[in-house]
Amino acid sequence: MYSVRLIFLIFLSFSLNILYSQTNINSNFTVVIDPGHGGKDPGAVSNGYYEKIIALSTSLKLGRILEENNIDVVYTRNNDVFVNLIERANIANRSGGQLFLSIHCNAHSSQAYGAETFVLGLHANQRNFEVAKKENSVIFLEDYYINQYDGFDPSDPESVISLMVMQEDYLDKSILAAEYIQNGFVNKLKRKDRDVKQAGFIVLKYTTMPSVLIELGFLTNKTEGAYLNSLNGQKEMADAIATAVIKYKNDFFQNLAPTTGLTDSIENNITYRVQIAASKRLLPLKPYNFKGLESINVVKEGNLYKYLYGEHPTIEDAKSSLEEAKKNGYESSFIVGYENNKIKILN
Repeated sequence: MYSVRLIFLIFLSFSLNILYSQTNINSNFTVVIDPGHGGKDPGAVSNGYYEKIIALSTSLKLGRILEENNIDVVYTRNNDVFVNLIERANIANRSGGQLFLSIHCNAHSSQAYGAETFVLGLHANQRNFEVAKKENSVIFLEDYYINQYDGFDPSDPESVISLMVMQEDYLDKSILAAEYIQNGFVNKLKRKDRDVKQAGFIVLKYTTMPSVLIELGFLTNKTEGAYLNSLNGQKEMADAIATAVIKYKNDFFQNLAPTTGLTDSIENNITYRVQIAASKRLLPLKPYNFKGLESINVVKEGNLYKYLYGEHPTIEDAKSSLEEAKKNGYESSFIVGYENNKIKILN
């Protein structure tokens, strides 16, 4: 039974990835903001502070900052209502967004403090599992949750294996976005660094885009809870997240196409570029990552990111970029054609 379910999930993942990568990509950079909990689900409650209220207030502040910077914003909720976890993912996927951010607050039996970010993955330790278990337990407030979530049990560590399938294609970009956000908390706000972690969050499973769950801090810590409940604290956290999102957009989105390929200014016409490298990892498109070469583009084909340099109307013109690439150390680089959003290897 377990293996049949896993095969089904793999098939569903493949189908959904194709569907959203080909037909549901928003032309502008769009961030889906998911304020955790809401309505009948208060989330963590401690010292008089409510997670659902802090998450919503911080999310709305974050959204306003992003909109002021010409980034489209979609909310899974913008008031105090209860939204099923799977519906949050559905809202995100219908938007065709490029980044999903789920905003939460933490709780612990000790006076633990600090900010941490999560991407979907296997629990590295019991603490990560407990954080995910707390957030996933929301499904018990939903009708028909057993059918909606393929029998997922938040209390069973083995259930998380099935969660991994659908986000695998987006893991690299999710980790990068999480690192940008976490670095902002630490470097900009001097928050205690609780690192980027992986754990099995249902809300991240069904999104067909890079996705990050943010734990702003611990409401159970009196000092940190007061900070997160304050307007100033919420504004500072929103500012730090927004700065990270804008950096992520500028580093990747301008030169990173959807999974179908690069967006060319000359559609349906062939151009010639130099492929300098291919990797399973997505690198920031900065000159220091490419031996000083600027204006690098990247296209994902299968499980590889292919890095392209230059753009020319003819092969002869492209030879100048090929010489430049080889001079900078890319001896195995070669010229490719680029037509209808696809790389064509030349004979």
